[in-house]
Amino acid sequence: MAVVVADVLVRMEQQLAELDRAGDPARFFLGTYLRTTRAVADALDDGTFEDPAWVAELDVAFAQLYLDALAAYRRDPESAPATWRRAFAADPSLPPEAHVLLGVHAHINVDLPQALIATMPPGDFTDHGICAKRRRDHGRIDRVLASRVAAEDDELARISGPPPLLDRLLRPFNQLGTQRFLREARAKVWANTVALNRARRQGPEPYAALLAQLEELSAAKVTELQAPGQVLLKLAATGFGVRLPAGA
Repeated sequence: MAVVVADVLVRMEQQLAELDRAGDPARFFLGTYLRTTRAVADALDDGTFEDPAWVAELDVAFAQLYLDALAAYRRDPESAPATWRRAFAADPSLPPEAHVLLGVHAHINVDLPQALIATMPPGDFTDHGICAKRRRDHGRIDRVLASRVAAEDDELARISGPPPLLDRLLRPFNQLGTQRFLREARAKVWANTVALNRARRQGPEPYAALLAQLEELSAAKVTELQAPGQVLLKLAATGFGVRLPAGA
């Protein structure tokens, strides 16, 4: 496991301990994220990826965006990115799984494209061999995430207590739905990253404008997901990820 990933894990553990002591509902997402990052670190050690050095770099850049957003929100909520600001400000009485889904949405849809841009210079997108390799490793991370869904469901059930009968009956379908939503979101992430790279090639201002548009779409989605009703049913109707307009 790369040392930099180990350092990120230590920082996550420290942040989680602080959130636990404060009883902050942000601990639900961070707990899930910490365990998922450990799974990615194990996959790095196991030789799962074609380019483990790049995946480790991506993993660190990705985590840094979340940790920085969390630190900013705890210091001054208005200084946090809009999508994270709405996710962190969600009603504390929402069930743990709702807080996790809001965090997953904010992190994947806003942070992941930025992490990909940060770790893929423009030339990576025009080199078909490198770009294809990056996309394959991007897909392999999907499989690591999907492998965690059942275990995370168990952990959330442990935290929340025994679920109602209907929730227990729907649990296998919810797990399959979560896996599908993650795949869908990450496919949209790749398309959004390609669009951001095009904007980056045009200059800092077009890139900043398109990133702001992505932030706006994602923040609106976080608000939508907090409306009353079954979150997974809403996701089934509207999709998990967000997509920049065609031609962006």
